[in-house]
Amino acid sequence: MFQCSLCKLRTHQWSFLLFNVLLFHALLFGADFVEEYLLQPTPGVYTDGMVIDVREKARKLDLSVARENISQDYTIANPSACGKSDLFLLTLVFSSVANNTQRDAIRRTWANQTSIQGFPSHVLFFLGSSHSSAAQKALMAESDLHGDVIQGHSVDDSSLRGPTERTILALRWVITFCPVARFVLLTEDAVFLNLPSIGGYLLGLHRHPENLYLGRVIQRESPERDPNSPGYLSPALYPGKYLPEYCDGTAYVLSQDVVRKVYVAASAVHLPVPVDVFVGFCAQRAGVAPTHSARWVGDKHVRYNACCYRYLFNSARMRPDELDRVWADMRQKDGRCSLLRTYYGVVTCKTLTYLNKLPFFH
Repeated sequence: MFQCSLCKLRTHQWSFLLFNVLLFHALLFGADFVEEYLLQPTPGVYTDGMVIDVREKARKLDLSVARENISQDYTIANPSACGKSDLFLLTLVFSSVANNTQRDAIRRTWANQTSIQGFPSHVLFFLGSSHSSAAQKALMAESDLHGDVIQGHSVDDSSLRGPTERTILALRWVITFCPVARFVLLTEDAVFLNLPSIGGYLLGLHRHPENLYLGRVIQRESPERDPNSPGYLSPALYPGKYLPEYCDGTAYVLSQDVVRKVYVAASAVHLPVPVDVFVGFCAQRAGVAPTHSARWVGDKHVRYNACCYRYLFNSARMRPDELDRVWADMRQKDGRCSLLRTYYGVVTCKTLTYLNKLPFFH
């Protein structure tokens, strides 16, 4: 019945259908370009005294004393963990001491890659303080076994300040023990990362790899004005209507020079804000504007599709069994997607990604 109805369509009706199909796909595949255009950093002048001062201090920053007093900042310093002298991408995965199962899943899956298009890549885990001697002993054994653990002295992650202190310690470690890494990717242990795609994107940048702060950019977000919230930001402390632009903290990339600039600027930022907002404030003080890519999905979990996952940079809220299943399937397919599967995989992926942005879609 439906086929007969299609056969009876007139020329102008076929034209209307074809136009709508083309329009749908144009909107779907053009949405990334529109989104990236709209979320480009707001133009600003970065020649004021504060920015110049931060950049000059970052350029002259010398943490050689930190090498001589490692135990003051790190329970497990692992100073030689950086590895190769020509490291292209260093990934630091923030994890809790108790999440050893999640770390093992990452080691078995997406972290089990040592190069991206021939350029060295390395994954390390950065943890805060443990709460018991038994947990610390187990962590020490894990570190001895894998050699990829760094542990800093920081306050409890349950507090607002905890993740911020841990991030500052992580940046300090990079500057001190891994200044050769061209790019540093900061992420969490419940995230799947597509390192080959991220690395390919970085290699394809048509500019010198400096001043890069890359992720899913958040714009025009209002500060927390509820006095009962732990993240309360009083108008007296921060009178601005909107927070500075920042990258979602689930996964983002900093070039080595930005690591130094954010670290230096952090000493002057004393605001009770989430850690990703804190990094945004530091970047603003350093005159570094965030760069957006629609292939970051932030803290959203995207339903698995092999061709979709090869397109996206990350998917969040991944359990260990999901990481194993996804990785096994992607390896089995060995990166091969037919033209048709790639096309509809990306269509599905984009549709799910945009639906995930809607407040009622969870």
